[in-house]
Amino acid sequence: MFRLLVLMGFTFFFYHLHASGNLTKYINMKYAYLSFIAIFLLAILTVVQAYVFIKSPEKGGHHHDHDCRCGHDHEHEQNKPFYQRYLIYLVFIFPLVSGIFFPIATLDSSIVKTKGFSFKAMESGDHYSQTQYLRPDASLYYAQDSYDKQMKQLFNKYSSKKEISLTDDDFLKGMETIYNYPGEFLGRTIEFHGFAYKGNAINKNQLFVLRFGVIHCIADSGVYGMLVEFPKDMNIKDDEWIQIKGTLASEYYQPFKSTLPVVKVTDWSTIKKPDDPYVYRGF
Repeated sequence: MFRLLVLMGFTFFFYHLHASGNLTKYINMKYAYLSFIAIFLLAILTVVQAYVFIKSPEKGGHHHDHDCRCGHDHEHEQNKPFYQRYLIYLVFIFPLVSGIFFPIATLDSSIVKTKGFSFKAMESGDHYSQTQYLRPDASLYYAQDSYDKQMKQLFNKYSSKKEISLTDDDFLKGMETIYNYPGEFLGRTIEFHGFAYKGNAINKNQLFVLRFGVIHCIADSGVYGMLVEFPKDMNIKDDEWIQIKGTLASEYYQPFKSTLPVVKVTDWSTIKKPDDPYVYRGF
């Protein structure tokens, strides 16, 4: 009975993630087909387990003393204490209860603070052990020739635009292109939105506008965006979502000991937090 309930629970859980749209909070939707396969397989296993349960002699209260020749010691299994027989099911029940009934928390500036916002990923060649900040780097997922070819195509795409408007679909690709070719985009107009994070900004009229980006799943997420500078001091709080438009420039940023692209803001507005606050890398 417990096996049947656990299988039914997982089937419902994966279906619920799709139906509610919350799957995007966990994985890049490029891999949504894997969860569809999981739903299909779990549904089959649930039906099989239901059939086994219905046909089980113990369900009707009858006990047949015979050797089923399956190689499993049923008598020894039944003689185990209750907690030994059913404790293993807690391993499955806990993620079900937490996944279905606990609210889904989205990443925000508190995670940035916890991880220690820095620019070490740009200073060090060991990108595998660093959380990515500001500058997306998809070179880890490509052969070098393929990566260079893709970046050249993206550069041709964005360099032909006098005004660059980054949407959810191309946020990571656009950011990566600008960071890889910073000198080529100086003076261009750029527009994008994200959540505010003051962090180590050294001027009162500076802050970071960021988005959490997902490559494969939430475990490999990084926080990406740019330093922005307003024409005057602005009272913007961390995690407040804003739309900014301005001119691309660059400056040496002392806290990170690196030269960063910076947006000189000419127009901005506060916006509502989007239903899906994450952006995803397309391959």
